[in-house]
Amino acid sequence: MVVDLEYLGRESYMPLFVVLREGLVLDDALRDTLRTRIRNALSSRHVPNEIVQVPGVPRTLSGKKMEVPIKKLLLGHAPHGIANRDAMANPDSLDWYFDYARRYLAARQAESAPA
Repeated sequence: MVVDLEYLGRESYMPLFVVLREGLVLDDALRDTLRTRIRNALSSRHVPNEIVQVPGVPRTLSGKKMEVPIKKLLLGHAPHGIANRDAMANPDSLDWYFDYARRYLAARQAESAPA
């Protein structure tokens, strides 16, 4: 699942969240392979800023990926109310993204703090 975080007046940030088969680990070689394949199949514009291994991708009961709630989290919206857990196939998957968003937002805030 890829989420494009566009910021007004700033460069966008686009993470790619990947679920790997059991036993596989996302290392630099695999990241490079994914970036190269995306660049060759699509364009440089589609290459993500970061590739992150995740335990699962949040999905609706009908199986659709839930990019919008994750985008809202990463843009700083409060975790409560971004998604209806009762309408999800895997509601526990959100917990990982809540933690990731907390860390991501803290890092962005630290970057923008005056020295």
